[in-house]
Amino acid sequence: MESKQLALLCRELADNKKAEDIVVLDVRKLSSVTDYFVICSGTSEPQLRAIVGEIEDRLREEHGIKARAADGADGGRWVVMDFFDVIVHVMHPDVRKQYDLEGLWSDAKPMRAATRKRKPAAK
Repeated sequence: MESKQLALLCRELADNKKAEDIVVLDVRKLSSVTDYFVICSGTSEPQLRAIVGEIEDRLREEHGIKARAADGADGGRWVVMDFFDVIVHVMHPDVRKQYDLEGLWSDAKPMRAATRKRKPAAK
């Protein structure tokens, strides 16, 4: 699978678990380590685990893709999954604000991708 396709798939899988503020950064011209960063937020540790689980499980089951490495930092409030050409960061909003990866990589081009419109919650 091409790295761009994998990054967009990770974005979609994170969206499946209602990740917030999903950003895909194209860092190919800025980094020799990876092609894309996928950065997203989850508002609770259970949601962070659900996002990570969705990405790991679906990529493995449907595409035979496993992360080269995965690590949780800050008590599980920041999980990094390394798929070689794509690195996924799943972060609690406070941790995301503190480390400001988008600011650090502000020269990277954000990729635009359509997200599904969610149905309004039933009243």
